[in-house]
Amino acid sequence: MVTKVRGSFADVSGTVVVAEDLADSVADVTIATSSVSSGTADRDGHLRSADFFDVENHPEMTFRSTSFDGRTLTGDLTIKGITKPVTLEVEFNGVATDPWGNEKAAFEAHGEINRTDWGLTWNASLETGGVLVSEKIKLALDVQLAKQA
Repeated sequence: MVTKVRGSFADVSGTVVVAEDLADSVADVTIATSSVSSGTADRDGHLRSADFFDVENHPEMTFRSTSFDGRTLTGDLTIKGITKPVTLEVEFNGVATDPWGNEKAAFEAHGEINRTDWGLTWNASLETGGVLVSEKIKLALDVQLAKQA
């Protein structure tokens, strides 16, 4: 691996239900794999191909929580039809009312996965040794929740 590549997904939707007992809270998120963006059109096209997300056959990936203790969120991440558990460390950044009167809560979450666990195995050897794409993927989420009436 030569350099870090950062990317994001533009089309993310979901529901979070915060229960009185945080352990009963649930998150259900869907991400359109075609919305991947790394800042380079050719790379994004490759990420959408069968070598990686295979968006034609797997247009979505999902995350469904299985437990939350207020700091650690665990859930099932499904990519390309493969479901594996993922654990994220969560930071609560507070609650505020925006200028339009909407109550919002903000969170950050961080974790790490091995992309090969989900069948994302494409790689290329470098002539200097090593490989082009790391197996380790760092997850960094900035989440804003809007309170529903």
